Amino acid sequence: MKQPLAFRMRPQHLDDIIGQQHLIGEGKVLRKCLEAKRLFSMIFYGPPGTGKTTLAMVLANELGMPYRLFNAVTGNKKDLETIFQEAKFYEGLVVIIDEVHRLNKDKQDLLLPHVENGNITLIGATTSNPLHAINPAIRSRCHLFEIKQAQQEDIEKALLKAIQHPDGLNNEVSIEDEALHIIARHSNGDIRYALNILEIVAIASDGVITKDLVSQYSQIPNMSMDSDGDGYYDVLSGFQKSIRGSDVDAALYYLGIMIEANDMDSIERRLLVTAYEDIGLGNPAAVARCVQAIDAAKRVGFPEGRIPLAMAVIDLTLSPKSKSAENAIDAVMQTIRNTSYSVPDYLRFTPVNMKEEDKYDYGRADLWAKIQYLPDKLKNEKFYMPQMNSSYEKVLAQNLEKLRSVKRTNKLASLKKNTK
Repeated sequence: MKQPLAFRMRPQHLDDIIGQQHLIGEGKVLRKCLEAKRLFSMIFYGPPGTGKTTLAMVLANELGMPYRLFNAVTGNKKDLETIFQEAKFYEGLVVIIDEVHRLNKDKQDLLLPHVENGNITLIGATTSNPLHAINPAIRSRCHLFEIKQAQQEDIEKALLKAIQHPDGLNNEVSIEDEALHIIARHSNGDIRYALNILEIVAIASDGVITKDLVSQYSQIPNMSMDSDGDGYYDVLSGFQKSIRGSDVDAALYYLGIMIEANDMDSIERRLLVTAYEDIGLGNPAAVARCVQAIDAAKRVGFPEGRIPLAMAVIDLTLSPKSKSAENAIDAVMQTIRNTSYSVPDYLRFTPVNMKEEDKYDYGRADLWAKIQYLPDKLKNEKFYMPQMNSSYEKVLAQNLEKLRSVKRTNKLASLKKNTK
């Protein structure tokens, strides 16, 4: 059975690699390593389909170094132990670990000594940011290199090479320029995805790959929403920042990516976080409508659920913004972590040994706004600071000003006596 086109077109030499010139170009770090005939432990990180594992194998091949492949998800501890036993019989065995961020503790404990003593050269590949996802003990022993998405012209170059190469399609088909552009655009920087599309449309063609044929087989662009990868978090980040920055078109764009990925859970959580964190008291009604829109979207599901979600995004994006609630509770939490004070005696659930005149009076509503509720050492703290971005919070601020102008007291007996 013939191997997939993407597998057959895997580069064997450094000069076969398309893109990544920031690492393999003339005078760049990885090319310098090959020229010096030295390889060191490193981690490649970047989106799916950018050639991380392929680059690792090419580096080993160029230096004539034996290598073993290990997948952190599917491989077990015994497989790893076997590789380390083999390393005793080779000088400089390269161990290429795919999805290295998924190594469990047992495998990490097994791996670390071999990396540390130079028994192996580790090259890890991950779609996640290694600063967040990789165990610090492993990360500190490796150099980190970003593998970037291919540009559209790079993908087109790879597609044309695959059409012409004897190991590829061997010029058995031709492709219209517009068809080439569509595949490259829809691939979102993923050469492997582009080659997979090329392979299937080549099979379906009558010798010429046309624009219409490609449109049939690549209707859904590759959006890179792998929940284990950086692309996933990048979309979520772009989504929230667009709403916060009041760019409604950008916010809808990132919403569309998540809808295309059928990721209702991420949409729900990120919308709720954004509503309360960034809009907040700027427009509480929009926050409430957001909750209703999410409920409606979940009830009807996709594709119809896209409509209430779009309404919520537009509503939130174009609303006045206020982070005053978040800032207030953060200030409180900072104070609590630095200090610890008891609740005033008269506010306790069951005050002990307290005279009746010093107790909180549930029947005197006229006193409530004059009582000091904070511990005495915090009585002058002002945690909530209104942000005057909306008419709603301006009204709150006016009410707050009146309340704060009243001198509060912890002398309840005197307060009761002087307020009749």
